[in-house]
Amino acid sequence: MNHDYKILVVDDDPEDHFIMQEYFTEAGLGDAVVFRENGEEALTYLAALPTNGLPALIVLDLNMPVLNGLQTLTMLKELPDLRHIHVVIYSTSNNDHERQQCLEQGARDYFVKPFTLQDGTFMVERFRQMLQDELRQSS
Repeated sequence: MNHDYKILVVDDDPEDHFIMQEYFTEAGLGDAVVFRENGEEALTYLAALPTNGLPALIVLDLNMPVLNGLQTLTMLKELPDLRHIHVVIYSTSNNDHERQQCLEQGARDYFVKPFTLQDGTFMVERFRQMLQDELRQSS
């Protein structure tokens, strides 16, 4: 399936890459996903893309080396060419303070890493809805 958008997943855990790829593939979005291992790699990747090649959605792990998810989110929202991209946090942390910080910095949503197929399917369906809303707004 060909898409008019990309999804950037930023997570330092290869197992989470595999799990996220499975969730997106199951939802028919597997070919739209690109992975990077930390915030610095993600920002470098994004800086090299043309404006029309930017992802529609960025999924950030909260706890990563180099630049964590909150630091990366803050930097993304400060950059004029990137601040429009929908960003969601995907983390093992269920801490309300961290969740609130991320939402205040501009995260569109905050998901606690799912451990069941049902949780993963729900999360990807929410992502799909965000992407569909984005495509409708840009049409």
